[in-house]
Amino acid sequence: MCELLGMSANVPTDICFSFTGFLRRGGDTGPHRDGWGIAFYEQGGYREFRDPFPSVDSAIARLICDYPIKSNIVISHIRQANVGQVRLANTHPFTREMWGQPWCYAHNGQLEEWQALPLSFYRPVGSTDSEHAFCWLMGELRKCYPDPPEDRSGLWQRLHELCEELRRLGVFNLMLADGEYLYTFCSTKLAHITRRAPFGEANLADAEMVVNFAEHTTPNDVVSVLATEPLTDNEEWVRMLPGELLVWRDGVIVARFVAGQDESVV
Repeated sequence: MCELLGMSANVPTDICFSFTGFLRRGGDTGPHRDGWGIAFYEQGGYREFRDPFPSVDSAIARLICDYPIKSNIVISHIRQANVGQVRLANTHPFTREMWGQPWCYAHNGQLEEWQALPLSFYRPVGSTDSEHAFCWLMGELRKCYPDPPEDRSGLWQRLHELCEELRRLGVFNLMLADGEYLYTFCSTKLAHITRRAPFGEANLADAEMVVNFAEHTTPNDVVSVLATEPLTDNEEWVRMLPGELLVWRDGVIVARFVAGQDESVV
């Protein structure tokens, strides 16, 4: 299957360290050779890079490692193709506009009977189950909320319900962002770690690289990183529960939804 990487931070932060280990899984330490992509929200704008070739061999991926783009929200994906050809149109993350904002999405897993999901406002460009599910999900949200709600808790509850519907079709691990919030939903595998003062050293599991975050941060920085599998081997990562949706803002969890439980707002 594919793998996911995400970041939420309270200050513009580069993801070079985590991405260096992550891209090694795209054809070196992992089998995910069928394309990769990464998206950044920064200063009210959005930019993304996608490539249908293995990330470990990609000149564009090396650029991201060498060019420290600072962002508050990042979503990245490396692909092991199951549905749809290996081509740029099928490469995550995917983006759609709602309420004048770019919504970014990446999916890990495989769905059954996904073609039966009825589409309304949005149509896929490629031929993957992932993008079709994204178009359906965004359409359902837009039906309920044609305009941005003042109280986001209802939106988040509806998003959790839609993710649960997709989970019933197979494996549906999700990362979704709207520029202000990062949403992560776990079907089978997602783990996260939050780094804050006092910062220490971290060792990548997939590359020979060590960083002392104390040399690159301030005492007020909060940075959370999420991945399908932990990226470091000397830190304690927290694994999400199946059916759990976490809402992140500025590096911290602001709401949590779990199947069969009441909403938890932090």
